[in-house]
Amino acid sequence: MTNRVQIRTNSSAFIAMIADEDTITGFLLAGVGNVDLRRKTNYLIVDSMKQIEEAFKEFTTREDIAIVLISQYVANMIRFLVDSYYKPIPAILEIPSKDHPYDPAHDSVLSRVKYLFSTESVASGRR
Repeated sequence: MTNRVQIRTNSSAFIAMIADEDTITGFLLAGVGNVDLRRKTNYLIVDSMKQIEEAFKEFTTREDIAIVLISQYVANMIRFLVDSYYKPIPAILEIPSKDHPYDPAHDSVLSRVKYLFSTESVASGRR
């Protein structure tokens, strides 16, 4: 039981987004955006590679973020960070964008699920 991750319960948590302008705009229109007193936002409109890495590291360490939505083509730019992230909270979910369709072969969550099911079926003797 010592290996279990303690999931912090909070009365509210945000969804963070790292994506292109059109995707961010759609989520902002749906009411997902937030700006705190220090003028920090829970979204990043992608401009440069350095910004993507910094935003990913910031969003995955903030305690008020529960989910990080990242466009798959942006996640491919920082694939080494996305694949090395292992914590359950915040959850990292890759989404399609207007100009880049979703490719399940590059989705880190889907590949981890496939890996877990393949090792589970091998361990139980089923294939």
